[in-house]
Amino acid sequence: MTTETIFQEQQQQFLRAGQIAQRQYNQWAFWRLIWFLGSAVVFWLLIQMDEQLGAAFVLLVGVAGFMFLLKKHQAIRVERDLSHYLAFINQDEAARLKRQYLRPEAGDQFANPTHFYATDLDVFGKHSLFRLLNRTHTFEGQKRLANWLLEPSGPDAIRLRQQAARELTPQLDWRQQFEAKAYLEETITRSPDLLIKWATADVVPTPSYLNLVRFLFPIITLALTALWFTGYLPGAIVLMALAVHGLVLSQTAARAKDVSEQTFEISAALRSFRSLFEHAEQLKGNALRLQAIGKALTSTDRLASEAIGKLAQLTEGLNYRRNPYFYLLFGIATLWDIHYLFRLERWRKEHGPHLSRWFEALGELEALNSLAGFAYAHPAYATPNIVEDELILDFVEAAHPLLPPGRSISNSLTVSGNGRTILITGSNMSGKSTFLRTVGTNVVLALAGAVTSASQFSCSPVRVFTSMRTQDSLEESTSSFYAELKRLQTLIYLSKQSGQERVPVLYFLDEILKGTNSADRHRGAEALIRQLHRTTASGFVSTHDLELGQLTDASNFVRNYHFQSDLKDGELLFDYKLRDGICQSFNASQLMQAIGIEIDALQK
Repeated sequence: MTTETIFQEQQQQFLRAGQIAQRQYNQWAFWRLIWFLGSAVVFWLLIQMDEQLGAAFVLLVGVAGFMFLLKKHQAIRVERDLSHYLAFINQDEAARLKRQYLRPEAGDQFANPTHFYATDLDVFGKHSLFRLLNRTHTFEGQKRLANWLLEPSGPDAIRLRQQAARELTPQLDWRQQFEAKAYLEETITRSPDLLIKWATADVVPTPSYLNLVRFLFPIITLALTALWFTGYLPGAIVLMALAVHGLVLSQTAARAKDVSEQTFEISAALRSFRSLFEHAEQLKGNALRLQAIGKALTSTDRLASEAIGKLAQLTEGLNYRRNPYFYLLFGIATLWDIHYLFRLERWRKEHGPHLSRWFEALGELEALNSLAGFAYAHPAYATPNIVEDELILDFVEAAHPLLPPGRSISNSLTVSGNGRTILITGSNMSGKSTFLRTVGTNVVLALAGAVTSASQFSCSPVRVFTSMRTQDSLEESTSSFYAELKRLQTLIYLSKQSGQERVPVLYFLDEILKGTNSADRHRGAEALIRQLHRTTASGFVSTHDLELGQLTDASNFVRNYHFQSDLKDGELLFDYKLRDGICQSFNASQLMQAIGIEIDALQK
């Protein structure tokens, strides 16, 4: 059974489950209404009959029954929503196999136009590696996945990710439940930085005498209110007591406001976070990273899910103060702010130092789930072999991962040793640029810990660098040619620095120095390739300059490959297969003729 069939069957299964849950939801809503109306009618009748005791009993039973029905109704709603989200997740997975994306997140917030390769290799954007891999929902999860794609890690870290992803890959139900629970609250995507800042800040504790006042003053005020109701005291006394409450609250008002602002945005998401943490704690794995994540979430006196659940209750309770009616009618009389400040300070003292670690662990698990989901969807993709040696890149049947598997053309190649250049020549539209991106994107996937779009793939740790889509900038008064020169300047600096760090550069240069005349382009390209040959950098250069193909010496540091096109019955044909040697046929004249330029007339 193909993965597409599995996803389609899962989608239909969860759609049916969602429909069943919707019917149950509607039924329970009806019975809630009947119970409420019935209880209200019986209560009113008993009051009219002067049966206060019976009315009190009916009121008590009515409220208890209504709360039971409400809780059951909410549970069915969650079950219905989870089924809908699980159906959507499988629909999205099936669409991704065709390189169509239903989720909107493209990682644009992490894009950096000056990054060494992110723009040229489509790491972020509408049709990008991030969108292909992403199964994360929390801010920390998205940030962790983006960092893995932007900052290649060392061999040990990559292997640990591979090990964890390999263990998660077959656990389809667990992984999809994990993702579906994140959908239950939209605000789960917000950054927890303010919350963490509050949890770890050094602040002066609330005055200890208020710990007694928060209980004593409301009791006194309640007694005064009771005496006022029975006619023993004038109402002015109660108002004076409430005024004293206001003075007491004024001592903590600024602090309560600050805590509320730091916790309000994410407080609604904390209940969903609790569900995610609870789901993560249930995961048992032998992979070292999964064990480390489990230890981070369970090594304290209280499980992370329990502590987060308690924090959800406390922040939600404190933020009732934002409702002016609640604050005037109940908050002042009970000294609400002070009660919650003490409880939150106790929580922060016990769990604050662990909060950042919990969110980081959850984010890492989400990122690993993304790698596992990608591997599950593409069982034929190869887990790359990370080689700790001088620069090596060896792949068999590698295709572009952003093209639908049925439409992409695969190629094989081996590059070994430092200071090597693979020179790619070929006619227009023959596949030179796509081949460079095919290799580059697969290297980025390999160094992130993901599987690669190839039947075999080996590479050593490298620093990827590209110069492929250089553009002019009106804002910076920069021409496209000068923009390319600035990129090449960065490459030269990086290749020197990498020699000191013992991590070679793997570069991809498309149509090098295309913004100048042919003589200067040839001299500049030859000088750059020879200069890079004297460093540890190796890479790929595509060009129309056939003379560069003669650039070699006894060490054979330049190897020539090409893509070609064939003209058959007036139609250009491409097979996009990599071949040895320099290209001998070009198609620019035919293409210019095709759009109406009279090339033949010029020759005559």
